[in-house]
Amino acid sequence: MSDWKKYKDHVRATNPEIGKDLDEVEEISAIVGAMIEQRHNLELSQRELAELCGIPHSSVARIESGKTTPNLSTLLKIFNKLGLEFTVRPTVKAAKPMR
Repeated sequence: MSDWKKYKDHVRATNPEIGKDLDEVEEISAIVGAMIEQRHNLELSQRELAELCGIPHSSVARIESGKTTPNLSTLLKIFNKLGLEFTVRPTVKAAKPMR
């Protein structure tokens, strides 16, 4: 077991709200990481990707550096040009809606 996992488990146990924040950051990081990896695989610069997507270069740079979280339409535009698929599926943690 890694020290990071132990730390996250400790945070979740002592402060569930911060634990949720950690989970969200990790999820966003995985999405942006896939975007960066695919951009590199396609040998595209940030500027080239931005031009393909019709968005400012600064937007791609801010997303990749973690300075901003992309909105869904921007993320889908980028993923489309990179040949990536954005998939939504239920999680086992999903709660049954209350009526």
